[in-house]
Amino acid sequence: MGGKRSNGEGSIYKRADGKWCSAITVGTDPITGKIKRKTFYGKTKEEVRQKLIDLQYKLQNDAYIEPSILTFSAWIDIWLNQYKKGSIRDKTFENYEYLSRVHIKPSIGNIQLKKLTPEVIQNFYNEKHEHGRSDGKGGLSAKTVRNIHNIIHECLDQAIKSGKITRNVSEATTLPRKQQKEIHILTREDEIKFLKVAIEDRLGIAFIVSLATGLRLGELLGLHWADINLDEGIINVRQALARVKLFKEDGSTESVLKFQPPKTKAGRRTIPLPTNVLKYIKVHKLNQSKEKLSIGEDYENNALVFCTEFGKPIDPRNLIRKFQQILKKANLSKTNLHSLRHTYATRLLESNEHPKVVQEILGHSSISVTLDIYSHVLPEIKKAAAEKINDIFEIKNPSVKEGLIEK
Repeated sequence: MGGKRSNGEGSIYKRADGKWCSAITVGTDPITGKIKRKTFYGKTKEEVRQKLIDLQYKLQNDAYIEPSILTFSAWIDIWLNQYKKGSIRDKTFENYEYLSRVHIKPSIGNIQLKKLTPEVIQNFYNEKHEHGRSDGKGGLSAKTVRNIHNIIHECLDQAIKSGKITRNVSEATTLPRKQQKEIHILTREDEIKFLKVAIEDRLGIAFIVSLATGLRLGELLGLHWADINLDEGIINVRQALARVKLFKEDGSTESVLKFQPPKTKAGRRTIPLPTNVLKYIKVHKLNQSKEKLSIGEDYENNALVFCTEFGKPIDPRNLIRKFQQILKKANLSKTNLHSLRHTYATRLLESNEHPKVVQEILGHSSISVTLDIYSHVLPEIKKAAAEKINDIFEIKNPSVKEGLIEK
């Protein structure tokens, strides 16, 4: 028998019962870290030698796939912690972890990674879409199912790269059709009502800026004074504030407020401010300076445009509560804060602003995203476009030629 061998080397020997054996080290267990060896048996030395040569060739060319007992759940944990953690935004990692823990692992996590099939995953998607809500009140949205699919697909792609499987079975599935989510906008009358109440509130300026720029909630709260050019009347979107869950090495979690860069290149953008809104922002800065002087040493100067009275970052949840209070005071129906962004975009399109300009201001990744979301405005834009060329056809009053109309 041979001595200790390195990874990829093998040994051939004859057992006491007359059978020939070949053994080779193929790697280490991803969970336990123990060395794994593959053993072949045969009636002749040549038989096992050939099996050994075949496996050595596969190992040298990264073509060997070990028939592992690794479960999908265990592989998801490896993928999340070794390949995704630290390489994606904290909020994105939090969403990945949540969807994996609440939906994927309880349903199909106990299946061996190598035994996943398109049918298993397809049934999983169908079930989630019909009855998948964790509160038992119906199914998950098509968007959520698609987000789950993206996690599974990326996870299995890495399994292929890591030599665990040879095929990404999620590619053979059919996803639920995208649904056009209904958006809420304020009418012009309601927008004026809202503004009249908002202007009287300390944080009302945040909602006024949202209606004037289309900034998202996190982008509003992530604004620093250095991001606003008060002379030029321009906002530079460079970061957003979000409450995220941090996953520590000891397994514990911590919820913190964190400034993060935009998710996409399009999210980093410059937005012009209406002149009247710029006046409100300048007054807001003066009022904030007065607060700082009044509070003194207890003031935490973070140079934030929108902050607490003590200068600290505002929790997004608290600004949402303030928004709902202003809605109620203005006697307006309850809606979400994102409706201010939708209202801004709708007003621009109603004013015949080019969709490409709207896309760039909103920070959408493509113009198709903008057109899909605000398709409700397009019929009016098309009608207005037709009217723009109407005068070209004012040649003379039309008349019907005699004899051309059947009686």
